Amino acid sequence: MYTFDNYFIDCLVKIFAAFVCGLSLGIERKIRLHTVGIRTLVLISVASTLMGMISYEMAQRFMVQGDPTRIAAGVVTGIGFVGGGAIMHQGMNIKGLTSAAIIWADCAMGLACSMGAYFVTGVTLIISLTTLVVLGIAESRFFPAEKSKNLVLIYEGSVTNLEEIKKAITYAHFVSRDMDISHSIESNETILRFSIKTPREYSLSELTEEVKKTGKLKKISITEK
Repeated sequence: MYTFDNYFIDCLVKIFAAFVCGLSLGIERKIRLHTVGIRTLVLISVASTLMGMISYEMAQRFMVQGDPTRIAAGVVTGIGFVGGGAIMHQGMNIKGLTSAAIIWADCAMGLACSMGAYFVTGVTLIISLTTLVVLGIAESRFFPAEKSKNLVLIYEGSVTNLEEIKKAITYAHFVSRDMDISHSIESNETILRFSIKTPREYSLSELTEEVKKTGKLKKISITEK
């Protein structure tokens, strides 16, 4: 027989499982210095669990007519607004997509905890953390260029060795995309403007040293798009 003590323990286990999920994902975000933090993800996970439990209890205890999953469906819809608030657009760069996806996954795990589906919740949590940590390292190593910026190079005189300049940019771990070129007759300067992808951490001095080998470099700058 399902006693009050068993019911109380079951509720505590579900809430605690949701707390662990939110805490684990929150710590990962904090380690990476992202906006979405521990408290936010814990609250999302625990609140999702609570609303899932309420949805079930309303259908079972009070014999409410209708679909008992309507509250859970509303949670899934509403969490999209929270995730959307984590996405920021900075010029050509979009930040926060991963955090928004984590919020979505956190909500899903909270609802799974409300059902007592601890196994699938645990598997999802492990896969999520593995994706964020292990694949994050692999992505940084094999696909280091991720932010769009503008690179401006100003040379004295005319420039003809454009391919060598592009190779120098690539050698310094940047990925060059589009290029515009202009020449000032008055100052006898050639201005090259590149659209580039930069790694998370890069050395402007290293890029400068490589580009200086291609001609009489007067000025170099990297700016946000």
